[in-house]
Amino acid sequence: MSLPAVSAPGAPAVEPARDPYHVYLDSLTSPESRRTMRGCLDRLARMLTGDENATGAGQPWHLLRYEHTVRIRTMLTEQGWSAAYVNKHLVALRRVLKEAWRLGQTSAEDMARASDLAPVRQSRLPAGHHVPPEVVGAALAACDDSPAGRRDAALIAVLYSTGCRRAELGGLTLADYDPGARSLRVRGKRDKERLVYLTADAIGLLERWLAVRGTTPGALFSPISTAGRLRMRDGRPVGLTGQGISDILTRRFEAAGAARRTPHDFRRTFIGELLDAGVDLATAQALVGHASPATTARYDRRPERTRREAVDRLHLPQPRPLA
Repeated sequence: MSLPAVSAPGAPAVEPARDPYHVYLDSLTSPESRRTMRGCLDRLARMLTGDENATGAGQPWHLLRYEHTVRIRTMLTEQGWSAAYVNKHLVALRRVLKEAWRLGQTSAEDMARASDLAPVRQSRLPAGHHVPPEVVGAALAACDDSPAGRRDAALIAVLYSTGCRRAELGGLTLADYDPGARSLRVRGKRDKERLVYLTADAIGLLERWLAVRGTTPGALFSPISTAGRLRMRDGRPVGLTGQGISDILTRRFEAAGAARRTPHDFRRTFIGELLDAGVDLATAQALVGHASPATTARYDRRPERTRREAVDRLHLPQPRPLA
């Protein structure tokens, strides 16, 4: 299948100001969201055109009809991807169709029909692995007293204490930190703000890092040069990217002789520890910024433990030959 043709070969591309691809991406508030959804639309364009170098820019999204989008949904499910990953692509597709309608390039009826796609349903365990406290301790011990070491120890402590997403962590500024309340103001998905709270130990490690970072307004966590200097832009520290945060964790856990851990592993661990400690679901949901309590409930390890304990009551018979 290919995208419906809109013009003769060699015709000029749609100007960015009228391209639903660019308009949709410009409407997103966070760089991480723009990167993610750009990847989804570019992936769809490559899948539909057969061109490995294709992007979503200049594509005739406004010509897609219901029969096309139903086929796109089928093609996505045939990739063997998780339901969440497929549905992310469907969200991008629906949104770019809506922008085509807003730009007057397609009718409301055609847009509604083409967007009428049921989400892919799937029941899977949450991604990621539990991070044991002793492994976190080993990673902290691998952080020396250099500027980068202090930053990395503080970053690991904040991740473990808050369960923040990596994009949220990279978006924190010095002004978001309130030492008196032991809190950080976090901007989550769809630019929703929430307060998260730090343990006393995490505060200590964060203050050690701030003694190096200084009081200049800007990102709370910043890239550091080999000379120990913060990366600056317009006189302010710039923030770490999501990939930069993942790379820091990889280096520190490798130095500790531990298996690789991701920011989402910390998030999963944080939610599980809260629920294990008896924190109610609504509070846990608010702390991690989930839109639905059902999402938070997927991380509840207590039913799993109950099932395991039920199986532990069984005893395998001892080997004994029949008479």
